Amino acid sequence: MYWEPERECMAREDLEQLQLERLQATLYRVGTHVPFYKKKFEQLKFNYDDIRSLEDVRRLPFTEKQDLRDNYPYGLFAVPLRDVVRVHSSSGTSGQATVVGYTRNDIRTWSNLVARIITAAGVTKNDVIQIAFGYGLFTGGFGLHYGAELIGASVIPISAGNTKRQIQIMQDFKTTALVCTPSYALVLADTMMEMGINPNGLSLRYGLFGGEPWSEAMRQEIHQKLGIVATDNYGLSEVMGPGVAGECLECRGLHINEDHFLLEILDPATLEPVPEGEVGELVITTLTKEAFPMVRYRTRDLTRFIPGTCACGRTMKRMERVMGRSDDMLIIKGVNVFPMQIEKVLFEVEGTEPHYQILVERENHADKITVLVEVVESIFFDEMKKQRMVIDRIKSRLASEVGISVEVKLVEEKTLERSEGKAKRVIDRRKL
Repeated sequence: MYWEPERECMAREDLEQLQLERLQATLYRVGTHVPFYKKKFEQLKFNYDDIRSLEDVRRLPFTEKQDLRDNYPYGLFAVPLRDVVRVHSSSGTSGQATVVGYTRNDIRTWSNLVARIITAAGVTKNDVIQIAFGYGLFTGGFGLHYGAELIGASVIPISAGNTKRQIQIMQDFKTTALVCTPSYALVLADTMMEMGINPNGLSLRYGLFGGEPWSEAMRQEIHQKLGIVATDNYGLSEVMGPGVAGECLECRGLHINEDHFLLEILDPATLEPVPEGEVGELVITTLTKEAFPMVRYRTRDLTRFIPGTCACGRTMKRMERVMGRSDDMLIIKGVNVFPMQIEKVLFEVEGTEPHYQILVERENHADKITVLVEVVESIFFDEMKKQRMVIDRIKSRLASEVGISVEVKLVEEKTLERSEGKAKRVIDRRKL
């Protein structure tokens, strides 16, 4: 299914010409109306006429999250505040909050792109969509809400939290599609089991998940426990919110809305392009944003472009689901370790639950990493010899996957803290 087939299936040549024209217009807008970019361009002696191909985007400076914080709240807006109809913001928990704005036209574009994503994921006007993302300054709830209404679906804006009530609403309102983080979908599944509710008795058919990295094994776990088609979607507040990219029902990568975003994948160390198909950091330039355009924004998200075309017929590039973040990378004994590597191994070991935590400490000036992993009751209360076998199996696979020795501790089911939003996987207690 397509929402805008004439756009989603454009010839590549036409798409790239459209991207170039929109890139040129965006650069002129920010260079004229945003003092931050005007200064940057002057320092580089940038000439607008130098942008003759999409590859010329590399001549442009990067925008970092700190730049947004330094220009808090409205310093990067490209339109007067009277033209801004919506303001969203980050929580500011890791520093100064970042603020983003939308014109009326930005809201229309945002809604339309989300409509593309959820249509590709199988949702239609006949569905009842339960949105368990937080509403408020966070972009996730409102972003999916407006796109779902645009296609004509019935929307339940329940917001995040109150898990048992979420399940009651699913039963009473005949919810067919669930929107939340993938980790919260598993919390819902586990709570249903505790309540003695069979998910097969629900009307639920689709799950549209985003907001955090998750693995293919986690998708299978969600499918097994909830019996739904689970698709991934991607977005971030700084460039719009949800709707940047999303999976179709082929589930072979996220289709990027390239007519509105120009994406690069760069080596996070050298900031040079990586060969197609290799993993790097995602950098995004907005092509149609009016209130808050971004030029070469470093997302810190790690992914790769997927070569080839998709069987669904869409012609826009696909990206792998986000594998982690370059700034979430742990350096343990000189080795780069990503939480998703550990998750991948745990899902392959029989008896482990999809809940884990990575504890990083420093003892006697040496780094130590311990993985706390929930296991089924039969293993936790089994004899020590069998527990040791499970631990050794996990340790061996982790050593092979990440290249260093990792301690493993088995814990009872439901021991680790559950989150109604993004799961906190890493606790770093090192004083670096």
